[in-house]
Amino acid sequence: MPVIEHPHAAQTTCWDHPKMTELYQVLADLNNIKFSAYRTAMKLRRVQKALRLDLLRLVSVVDVFREQDLQHGEHVMDVVEMIHALTGLYERLEEERRAIVVNIPLCVDMCLNWLLNVYDSGRNGKMRVLSFKTGLVSLCNADVQEKYKYLFRQVSGPGGLTDQRYLTMLLYEAIQIPRQLGEVAAFGGSNVEPSVRSCFRMAPGKPAIEVSHFLEWMSLEPQSVVWLAVLQRVAVAESAKHQAKCYICKQCPIKGFRYRSLKQFNVDICQMCFLTGRTTKGKKQLQYPIMEYYTPTTSGEKMRDFAKTLKNKFRSKQYFSKHPQRGYLPVQSVLEAESSDT
Repeated sequence: MPVIEHPHAAQTTCWDHPKMTELYQVLADLNNIKFSAYRTAMKLRRVQKALRLDLLRLVSVVDVFREQDLQHGEHVMDVVEMIHALTGLYERLEEERRAIVVNIPLCVDMCLNWLLNVYDSGRNGKMRVLSFKTGLVSLCNADVQEKYKYLFRQVSGPGGLTDQRYLTMLLYEAIQIPRQLGEVAAFGGSNVEPSVRSCFRMAPGKPAIEVSHFLEWMSLEPQSVVWLAVLQRVAVAESAKHQAKCYICKQCPIKGFRYRSLKQFNVDICQMCFLTGRTTKGKKQLQYPIMEYYTPTTSGEKMRDFAKTLKNKFRSKQYFSKHPQRGYLPVQSVLEAESSDT
């Protein structure tokens, strides 16, 4: 099996697999997306598919972790252990998805390359089990709530509770994923202490929290981990077709995310026009408030939007400046310029 050359095994500084280099070049095409949560999630979706992790079910991942005896989060793995575990994962994928051709050696090399870039950029050839699990579970094929529950269990004690120290460990592992993409500034930076304090406010006065408090906090889509929830929406939106025409580029039907104005009647914009801020000469920008859809709208949702739009027609610009209403997640980087109307 071809293995990536690492500097600790061979005297070289060429750490990226050629296919990984190609992937990073493709990710650069998404840098024109204005909003960090979407830019990060769309980059991760491409990584997820390139590594075939979008085909790996969480239950299978957990089974392989158990078979490989990867139960202690603070245990440190070496490259040989990582390769062994990844090979087991992709062999399980090949077994379960017989109709899909899986190039196991390439997948192992690519996934190992990505994990090392995220959690071992200095190429020491070592990684904590918690890091390994966080990277794979974040990008596997599972409902985001199930991912949250599994990751919480990795830092909770026998009573199902976790304290601030262990939650800090988990959130620190998670934030390394957008950090590796150069997106960490938008998610509060590498300092996760404010997020930890925010989570523990869900259980005031308690030294440890249970999973229900953690899930309640995650449902609010806190800034530090919002990219994980948006990644799921990006995955679902890929197959969505909306019976509407884009106000800017005239695409019909709109595919992926659809953005509807709740201030102007019959004004919809496709995901690339909206997320990149594209406008057409002589056309006004989409007026706020805006509702995002990543699945086709139901008749009930259409009626609700019509009623809201009618009500908003009689509201002033001053009202919206005081009561901003967004059905999407801007999450701007502190380093990015943000126009006053977005």
